[in-house]
Amino acid sequence: MAVSGRKVSGSAKDYDYCCEPCLAIGQYIEAHGFCVDCQEYLCKTCFACHQRTKASKHHQLLDKTSIDKQIIHSKDSTVCNEKCQIHKNEIIKFFCTNHEFLGCTDCITPSHRTCKIDYIPDKCAGIRDSGEYRETMKALEQKMKDVAVVIKKATLQDKGLDLSHDHVVKETVKFRNEINDHLDKQQKQFLTDAEKKKLKDKQTLKNVLDTCAAVSSDIMKVKSSLQDSKTSQQNGQLYIMIKQAKSNLKLDDLKNAQETLDKTSIQYTFERNKELENLLTNQYIFGKLTQSTTLVTNIGDINVQTILDNFKHWITGCVVLSSNKVMIVDGNNCSLKVVDTQSKVVIEEKTLESRPWDICILPQDHIAVTMPDQKTILVMATNGKISIIRRIPFQGKCGGVTYHQDHLYVVCLGPICVIKIDIQGNVIDMIYIENEIFASPNYILLSKDATHIYISDCKSHSVACVSLQGDILAVYKHKDLRVPMGMVMIDDGSLIVCCYNCNGTIHHISRDLKRGQTISDGLQYPQSICYNSKEQKVYIGGLCDQLKIKKFGKKK
Repeated sequence: MAVSGRKVSGSAKDYDYCCEPCLAIGQYIEAHGFCVDCQEYLCKTCFACHQRTKASKHHQLLDKTSIDKQIIHSKDSTVCNEKCQIHKNEIIKFFCTNHEFLGCTDCITPSHRTCKIDYIPDKCAGIRDSGEYRETMKALEQKMKDVAVVIKKATLQDKGLDLSHDHVVKETVKFRNEINDHLDKQQKQFLTDAEKKKLKDKQTLKNVLDTCAAVSSDIMKVKSSLQDSKTSQQNGQLYIMIKQAKSNLKLDDLKNAQETLDKTSIQYTFERNKELENLLTNQYIFGKLTQSTTLVTNIGDINVQTILDNFKHWITGCVVLSSNKVMIVDGNNCSLKVVDTQSKVVIEEKTLESRPWDICILPQDHIAVTMPDQKTILVMATNGKISIIRRIPFQGKCGGVTYHQDHLYVVCLGPICVIKIDIQGNVIDMIYIENEIFASPNYILLSKDATHIYISDCKSHSVACVSLQGDILAVYKHKDLRVPMGMVMIDDGSLIVCCYNCNGTIHHISRDLKRGQTISDGLQYPQSICYNSKEQKVYIGGLCDQLKIKKFGKKK
């Protein structure tokens, strides 16, 4: 930038001021004027061009006679220092609002003559206190949060990848061992059968040889006797012995031995199982490595607040009533609410006498609601206005509830057990589950084949599979499974579990409880969940006034 009073030495003349644009290309031309906005000295040609160019025609220009009268100051706050990426020796001074393009004079002049151009030194005044600055900073902060979310999800997926790999290795070794064990048993049985056949045929051959030896011995004895009788001229005895010998020759001992020998095979061969041999040529005979990704898409939220609410919402239970209706249990406000998932509003509300906990669907548009403080289960109708049909007294403090074939399965917290009752309230069975796994069981699900139950326990941070006799069949624990609460079973029998912790996560667990992964996070203390199988949507409630809607699926 030029400084007043500076002289520039040229090849032939010395000028007080030299044209700076021309100087940039090695030409020494005396300055004819000065641009206050650009803070540059200009020759006569550049001065005239500056007045005609759209990007600079509004600049404040001083002719040669006014330069010395005007004190030239550097406007530090408006000076542009950013170099143009295209024209490396030029400074970015303009912004094309039409194309959102930052450029120098050489960029703007040929390509953006008809565009709306902002001259940055003019436009940047007061930019530090502008709304655009605040909005940009806010957008950057949000972008940082979005980046943090992606990093967190990537970290979780990285952990899930390690778990998946470990599971693949474990299952591969297990399958190989099973194949080895099966083939070892088959080989052992095959060799045992071959040995038995060998011993049997050996015995048969021994019997033939023994028969031949006996026949040979008898013949030798007869021949000797005949010879002795002939020599001693005992013709009568010889006659008798000849007749006896001829009779013995008619015996079938040797013939039977011969037939047995002919039937006995002395050549064994091993014939391969062609089906197994053909299978071994299949490159996928051992198995395939398939990639499965759980997809969870946020669809939106539904505000469940109503004018009757007095406290912060706590959605402890929820069920799908129909394709567009979900009923939620608002524990803090002691109410049941029916939410229209299309219009996203609460369309009906029923206030109860005390705090409800969990809910399940019954036949004929009925529901069952557990009331732990009253030690009661309410059977209610939902076709029309929500109304109480029956009150079922409960033996202890009731928690999670599920239904199957005219029976309710209810978690009891004192004593810790699962009580099976019919719709009339008659106790059918008590499944005791008191052990180190269950410190605070909350929610319950029945398997698709109704042979076992799943129970979440928030204190032991685990989900357990229990037989209907109370035996622990499997337990799932994971460092990301913290305070598991409400659960739902999806179409393949696997579980989606709400984790009521500070990170607010949703965990997906296989039905055998051998593997699982976090599929969503950042929720406000999620506690209850229900599933619309037809639309593959899950509705999640917790300690907030929003019912979360997520699309759930798998991609292979």
